[in-house]
Amino acid sequence: MRAIAVIGAGKIGKTIAELLHATGDYQVTVADRDAAQLAGIAAGTAIATTAIDIADTGALDALLAGKFAVLSAAPFHLTLPIANAAARTGLHYLDLTEDVASSRQVKRLAATAGTAFVPQCGLAPGFISIAAYDMARRFDRLDEVRMRVGALPEFPSNGLNYNLTWSTDGVINEYLEPCEAIVDGEIRETPALAEREEFSLDGVRYEAFNTSGGLGTLCETLHGKVRTLNYRTIRYPGHCAIMKVLLHDLRLGARREVLKDIFENALPTTPQDVVVIFITVTGEKDGRLSQETFAHRVYAGEHFGRERTAIQITTASAICAVLDMLADGELPQQGFVRQEQIALDDFLGNRFGAAFAPDRADRSARATAA
Repeated sequence: MRAIAVIGAGKIGKTIAELLHATGDYQVTVADRDAAQLAGIAAGTAIATTAIDIADTGALDALLAGKFAVLSAAPFHLTLPIANAAARTGLHYLDLTEDVASSRQVKRLAATAGTAFVPQCGLAPGFISIAAYDMARRFDRLDEVRMRVGALPEFPSNGLNYNLTWSTDGVINEYLEPCEAIVDGEIRETPALAEREEFSLDGVRYEAFNTSGGLGTLCETLHGKVRTLNYRTIRYPGHCAIMKVLLHDLRLGARREVLKDIFENALPTTPQDVVVIFITVTGEKDGRLSQETFAHRVYAGEHFGRERTAIQITTASAICAVLDMLADGELPQQGFVRQEQIALDDFLGNRFGAAFAPDRADRSARATAA
């Protein structure tokens, strides 16, 4: 049994802990400075909890000592303290961050680490990079790789057509920070909330626009091999325009805590959500211009014996699958590990990664593949 630390006892951290514990293969300790969050961990299980402040390096190092790996489900601004602690204490490190600057720092730490550092292990970045790269590598020559992902309410009922399904800090951050893309073969920064488009999937109309972090390390990996590479977040039509008013016209982008307070007190959470994944790759195969599309939805439903939201299912399952593969020796055991180094077939064949498989026949949650 491998000892694992999960930092962050929010909805995703709690789900990660429960999934790992359910296998019987991991001894899990969840850490958070908020005792109320820790109290939400399933009672009567062998999941240990501890209240610590990440800023207390001594307490953090003591928690991590002797563990196999630490999984960060904490807000993006705590990525570096946790990664630094992993480097000091010599254990494997995995996180869910979409923050580009933090991931670059993690990569620098990994250069001298004796263990594996695997950031961006969630949905986007994360699974989206694994799936897109698997599609891209089957082309003789690449032209375009377009990645679209959204975590949405199944039944939108407000002007934003949105409910809080993910970290509020993370959502605001990805709406504000510069976005990476490959444009005409060159890596460039593009503004968030720009280049809006609309598309339909199974009769439902969506919009998509630039947000930060979703590409992970794919710009580096595919530079020189593709003309166009971009990532956009999926929302229902009208959302982007309102966010531009809030962030730019009303200047709440410079007052993130105010906007966070507004969101968390005005936008309800919902257990009825859906994750939409839409990837299109265009290029040359056997001398002909060809296109392949991966379109998939994951709905809220029962997962590992409990009712969970779609964002809990996808995000927690993704990082748990990567941990499993690391523990089984299927991934490099040292240095920086990119998501696109993970084989899609191996990921989907994993007990956690199967949550992304189009059939999901062994679960009651609805999922359709187009």
